[in-house]
Amino acid sequence: MRVSGVTVRKRLLTVLVIGILVFTIIDVRLGYVQFALGDMLTEKAKGLWSRNIPFEPERGKILDRNGVALATNKSAPTIFVMPRQVEDPVKTAEKLAAVLNMSKEKAYQEVTKATSIQRISPEGRKISPKKAEEVRALGLKGVYIGEDSKRYYPFGSYLSHVLGFTGIDNQGLMGLESYYEDELSGEGGNVQLYSDAKGKKMPDIADDYTNPVNGLDLKLTIDSRIQTIVERELDNAQATYNPDGVIAIAMNPNNGQILAMSSRPTFDPDNYRNVPSEVYNRNLPVWSAYEPGSTFKIITLAAALQEKKVDLLKDHFYDDGATEVAGTILHCWKRGGHGSQTFLEVVQNSCNPGFVELGERLGKEKLFKYIDDFGFGQKTGIDLQGEGRGLLFNKDKVGPIEQATTAFGQGVAVTPIQQVAAVAAAVNGGTLYQPYIAKEWIDPKTNKVIKRQSPVAKRKVISEATSKQVRYALESVVAKGSGKGAFVDGYRVGGKTGTAQKAKNGRYLENNYIVSFIGFAPADHPELIIYLAVDNPKGTVQFGGVVAAPIVGKMMEDSLRTLGVKPRSKQIEKELTWLDTPVLEAPDLVGMTKKDLQEQLVNLKLDVSGTGDKVVSQAPAAGTKVKEGSTIRIYMGEK
Repeated sequence: MRVSGVTVRKRLLTVLVIGILVFTIIDVRLGYVQFALGDMLTEKAKGLWSRNIPFEPERGKILDRNGVALATNKSAPTIFVMPRQVEDPVKTAEKLAAVLNMSKEKAYQEVTKATSIQRISPEGRKISPKKAEEVRALGLKGVYIGEDSKRYYPFGSYLSHVLGFTGIDNQGLMGLESYYEDELSGEGGNVQLYSDAKGKKMPDIADDYTNPVNGLDLKLTIDSRIQTIVERELDNAQATYNPDGVIAIAMNPNNGQILAMSSRPTFDPDNYRNVPSEVYNRNLPVWSAYEPGSTFKIITLAAALQEKKVDLLKDHFYDDGATEVAGTILHCWKRGGHGSQTFLEVVQNSCNPGFVELGERLGKEKLFKYIDDFGFGQKTGIDLQGEGRGLLFNKDKVGPIEQATTAFGQGVAVTPIQQVAAVAAAVNGGTLYQPYIAKEWIDPKTNKVIKRQSPVAKRKVISEATSKQVRYALESVVAKGSGKGAFVDGYRVGGKTGTAQKAKNGRYLENNYIVSFIGFAPADHPELIIYLAVDNPKGTVQFGGVVAAPIVGKMMEDSLRTLGVKPRSKQIEKELTWLDTPVLEAPDLVGMTKKDLQEQLVNLKLDVSGTGDKVVSQAPAAGTKVKEGSTIRIYMGEK
């Protein structure tokens, strides 16, 4: 059949149109792939070719309030192998084994594994920089060194329960390291190396480096100078009394900032695996709960004063050694009692029947309202792990006996941090603050503060006028009562002793007490509050006034001087016991002759130097309080 020319031309035109459409579609698709999908496909290809060597971020440092590093980092590189790039596995394994102190067999297994990249662990993990240089000097193909670090605690067990520790991957496991993991950890970086299907490095593609983002530095409220004093005294207490445990907290009562916190037994964060888990798992100052004993009487006192149920100087109470409540006899610690006392003397003598009377005057509702207002039975909210709530009587089940024992601190369980926060409120003018320990977050690159924690005032519990009365009563406890061991000349220390019998399985233990003291100073305007509890001290009389008060006195004196707090006037004079050396005022000897000196009847020693006839200078200066029998240095000259 013969086809006409017109038909042929139509068919050719149709083929041409179809061809143009096909090529247009192909061109459009190629353009789309090239320009729209090119970068994405290239990245996917690179992802198939790439091998990542991680560069870990530097964990944020933890600093005290003055910038002293308490937790920092040490360089600790890690060894990686890309097995397909290893040219001689036997020799590579031998050389690595020699440097990393591992067997040749294990090294060979590592460098021949069927993986794209292999981390040598544990022998090549977090090694010393010196060891990393030895590996680098070998020049082994396929062997790479990744930047890494490990946590370093320069002061060892110092502040260990607060700081906590990190794991092998620098992740926070306990303490502040865990509580603020997100802020401290940072974000990892890496080096991307590109290799072909056979694992050979692709020379035409440059390596990609992603910078790690270091963690934020954390500045604490802790003052390492105060912490050092506290650690020293806890070590001394441990050596002297061999107790089952010791707890100490120092805080600024005007804002809730923790200045020091420690406990025994302790541990070294770098070697936490070497101690039982119950040692590092429990930060006792915030975790433990026990009967507070007489330190709890401060709350009853504050409540009774606020409700105007007692006048410390005008009201009297007769203590014959016991009081009967609902048919039960509750004894005073002093056999035979204290006799007739003002209620100020009830506080000074820590008289249990006297505080039972204050509890009755308040009544159950008011007493437990103030206990709740002061924060007992609830967490303080401190930024530390594992805080306890303590244990109070169910108010609906409180009878006369439970009310009476609660009034003097028996039958309830509270945490040390609750006691510190509550007593701080009682003496700071009446405001309950939330304790805290993280002060500021700092960008390590710019050293600028990113975030700052401000004091949190929870509520007003008592008035300033009531707080002033509480301070006066507690200062008299230290000057004239059971807390004399904490007296610091010139600093007006106030405080309260506590002696609580320990219980186990619902029964009190024999000769096993937690003795404590909580003190503050200066009494006219408190700037420091310190709590100390010693669990079952051995070889001594187990009283808070005998064991705990003198330790707090030493902490208080050194800490106040360290903080630059000036001595105060109008201090209540200490009532001396037979154990105390009398204190005298140094006389003014300047201008006296040798004959005048011989006529002085003061019981002080003189250390004389110089060749003149008259005293031209003396140390200590006139009016300074010194212990009887002390030495005064004088210099003789011509005047």
